[in-house]
Amino acid sequence: MERKSFGLGDIVRMKKQHPCGSYNWEVTRMGADIKIKCQGCGRIVMLPRLQFEKRMIRVEKEAH
Repeated sequence: MERKSFGLGDIVRMKKQHPCGSYNWEVTRMGADIKIKCQGCGRIVMLPRLQFEKRMIRVEKEAH
């Protein structure tokens, strides 16, 4: 399986919709766990890297 590329500050699209209605999340921390922030309601979630890569579809907007 090919590793998905993403960086700190990127906006990524996830497979499942958040209860607030948003699909887009901002990557706020990277390491063994990935911390993401919902772009709709501001909820912050931490996921193990492997689980995050399975749920991520693509990078919507790259950080500058």
